[in-house]
Amino acid sequence: MERKATLKESHSPDVAGWVTEAGLAGHSEPDLLSGFCERAIAAGLPLARATVIVDTLHPIYEGRVFRWQRGAKEATLSEYGRTDVGDAAAAWRRSPFFHLLQTGGSSLRARLRPGDKLGFPVLEEMREAGITDYLALVNRFAADGVIGEMDCILSSWMTDAPEGFGESALAELRRIVPCLALAVKSASLGRIAATLVETYLGRDAGRRVLSGRISRGIAERISAVIWFSDLRGYTTITDTAAPEHIIPLLNDYAEAVISAIDERGGEVLKLIGDGTLAIFRAEESGRACAAALAAAVEARRRIAALNQSRGAKSLPVTDLYLGLHVGEVFYGNIGSKDRLDFTVVGPAVNEASRVAAMCRSADQTVLLSSAFAAAARGTGWRLASVGRYALRGIGRPQELFTLDAAEEAAGSGLRL
Repeated sequence: MERKATLKESHSPDVAGWVTEAGLAGHSEPDLLSGFCERAIAAGLPLARATVIVDTLHPIYEGRVFRWQRGAKEATLSEYGRTDVGDAAAAWRRSPFFHLLQTGGSSLRARLRPGDKLGFPVLEEMREAGITDYLALVNRFAADGVIGEMDCILSSWMTDAPEGFGESALAELRRIVPCLALAVKSASLGRIAATLVETYLGRDAGRRVLSGRISRGIAERISAVIWFSDLRGYTTITDTAAPEHIIPLLNDYAEAVISAIDERGGEVLKLIGDGTLAIFRAEESGRACAAALAAAVEARRRIAALNQSRGAKSLPVTDLYLGLHVGEVFYGNIGSKDRLDFTVVGPAVNEASRVAAMCRSADQTVLLSSAFAAAARGTGWRLASVGRYALRGIGRPQELFTLDAAEEAAGSGLRL
C-alpha cells in the first residue's frame, strides 16, 4: 500500500509532465517512448518492454512501430506496409490489437502464467521470452481528429517481474499512457505534414511551405535549368489501351523520370498528366546543366529497361520527349486566396515547354535551347546542333541542340 501512494503522489506526475513538455518541444517518437519508459521505471513501474503503434499517411507505408526494451540505449523504429493482404493480414488478425479494435475495447490485460491458454500467438512468444504480464491499450481519437487510417494510438506494456504489474501499476499505466499517446500523435502529425507537402509539392517547395512561405504572391526570382518532359504518343495510348493499363503506365514511367531527376539533385515541381516540370539549381549554371543532362541520360536508360520489361508482358510502351532550357523564373506561391500552387512561372518556363514540343518536328527525344547549350559549355558534355527552329510564342528562331550520340552510350555520370 505504501508503494501505491509513492507511485501516484510523488513520481508519476513527473512522467506525465516530462512527456508533455517533450511533445511540445518536438521530440521524435522513439525519444518520447524511451524517455517515458525510463522515467516510468524510476517512478516504480516494473517495465521490461513497450511497443507503440500508429498508422500514418504515406505513399508506401501504412504505419510505424516503436519498440523499447529495458537496457537498450534507445527505442527502435520500423515501418510496415499494408496489413490487409497476405501474411501481414493473417498476423494482424491474430493480434490482441485487432481483437480490441474489432470489439471496441480499450484495454486487454493478460497474465502470462505457465500452462495458461493465452489465445494469441504473440503472447505465447512473450511468455517464452520471460514476460509475466501484458497490457494492451487503445487510445482513440474523436472523429475530427482522425486523419486517414490514423484514428488511434496502440500501445503494449510488458513486465518480467514474478508478481506481474500489480493493480496500482496497471492503474498508473492507464492514467499516464494517454499523455504519451498525445505526444506521439503530435509528432506523427508533424511527420505526416512533412511527408504530404514533400510528396505533392517536392522536397524544397515542401520545406519552404512548412517554414511559413505560404502567403499569396510571395515569389523569389531565381536562375535555374528548367526541365519539361512528356511521353511520346500518350494520347494515342490512352485512346487504344485498356483503361486499367493507363494508371500503371503513368506510374511506371513517372518512377523512371522522377527518380533520375531526384538522384541528381533536381526538384520535381509538378506532374501535368503525362508531363513533368522540374528545375535544377546550382551556384554555377554549368553545374545545373550537367546535372540535368546526367538525369536525362539516366531517365532514358531506365525507360529503355522499362520498355523491355513491359514489352515482354505485351503492355503498351512509350518514350520521353524532353526540353531543357536555362533562365530566370519566379519561384513561389501563385493562385487564388483559397488555392495556391508553389511552382515556377515566367517566360523561361514557357520556352522550355516550347522546346520540348519541338521534339516531334525535329525527330529528337531530347532538345536543348541555345541558352542551355551556352551554359553547358565546359562541362564535358558533347552537344550536337539540330538546326534553327521557330518556337511558338517566341520572338525569333533559335538554334536547338541535342546530346551527341556518343554521350548516351557513355553513361550518365556527372561531368564538370
